[in-house]
Amino acid sequence: MLESRPLKNLSVHLESLVKGRLWLQVIIGLVVGAVMGIFLNPSAGLVSEEFSSWLANWLDLPGQIFMRLVQMVMIPLIFASIVSGIVSNTSDNLKTFGLRLLLYFVFTTTIAISIGTVITLIMRPGRYVYSLGGLPNSGTNETIPVEQTDLFENVPMAISNLIPDNPLESILMGEMLGVVIFTIIIGVAITQLRDETARPIIRFTEAVQKICMIVVSWAMMLVPYAVFGLMAALISRIGVEIFLGLGYYMLVVIIGLIILLTFYLMLVLLFAKKNPFTFLRSIREPQLLAFSTASSAAVMPVSMKTANEELKVSANISDFVIPIGATINMDGTALFQCVTTLFMAQAYGIELSLVSLVLITATVVAASIGTPAIPGGGVIILASVLQSAGIPVDGLIVIIGIDRILGMFRTVVNVTGDLTACLVFDRFYGTVSNPEIVAIKT
Repeated sequence: MLESRPLKNLSVHLESLVKGRLWLQVIIGLVVGAVMGIFLNPSAGLVSEEFSSWLANWLDLPGQIFMRLVQMVMIPLIFASIVSGIVSNTSDNLKTFGLRLLLYFVFTTTIAISIGTVITLIMRPGRYVYSLGGLPNSGTNETIPVEQTDLFENVPMAISNLIPDNPLESILMGEMLGVVIFTIIIGVAITQLRDETARPIIRFTEAVQKICMIVVSWAMMLVPYAVFGLMAALISRIGVEIFLGLGYYMLVVIIGLIILLTFYLMLVLLFAKKNPFTFLRSIREPQLLAFSTASSAAVMPVSMKTANEELKVSANISDFVIPIGATINMDGTALFQCVTTLFMAQAYGIELSLVSLVLITATVVAASIGTPAIPGGGVIILASVLQSAGIPVDGLIVIIGIDRILGMFRTVVNVTGDLTACLVFDRFYGTVSNPEIVAIKT
């Protein structure tokens, strides 16, 4: 019989990696991988295109194994963590906490979109792109007539579709928002059960959570090799020219993300009463992992561990906030989608009215909530944002080439936003627990 121990003490291998300066290994892997990728790129003339493609597939292997191991346990980990977070709070506290968390996420997403809108309208990166998808020159004053889609046309249906009619289908299709909503409903229902009925369910979810974290700790052993391989394969395939050519657009996105990161640090200082620089030092490992994998889902277990051990956030808070945040709190992605939409409008010579900007903002908020927490998830959802604004989606082919690079930066911001939310809500709710649930657990 396994001894019941706190979740954070079970990731033995993960702890040894952290003590072994995992963040330094990640940085070394990134740098060495990038250098190797430059030499392996066919444009360098050192290797043939066939050999470069063959070697890139093998270099990708550790990263693919790491991502699949994490994704394998992601849904059970999300289910167990959210249920654990819900049953650890009183019903009255959960109502207030859950509503305020949702409002907080909507608030920070709106701030992110506002930053993206203002900086794009000021810097106007689209004017430096001469053509997209074979359409008219974006440098001209020609305005392309487009048909705007009514955003509020199917709002009632969209709201009802948030509740999955078949949870198993959502799990199989990887629809994380449906999984999260289903889990929240089940978690709240568990709090209404009698103690003797709820006890085995709670202990089962705790066991599932611990098992998932052990599997993640095994996957973390591959991180330095995965980072090296992913970066080398990425650079060998796309080269540096494609994102140097669109450097100004990328600069606008990165500047917006830095401003958003500064906003998070202000929240840490003003509401969590923590030193922002100490906060950044404490979360460097999940940030580096986020940068290297470009996946909020892959970083979620490490974020939970960092919140508990480094930031001293109550497990009741981190178990609830981080899984939900990794699914619906995509501020960096929302900023990217907003900047990209306006960038493409400028490049196509489309003049957007104030009403159109408001519609884009509302669409980006809704789209960012449903963005998959996987590499490339932002571009997958971006097509719907462009369509709602009446902007041709053909230009997405230009963005896809550099999306992985920008995805690395915006994922760092997404993860930082989740950990910031943990600190803020821990200050107000971290010490509140349900005595009845505590009695059940013991």
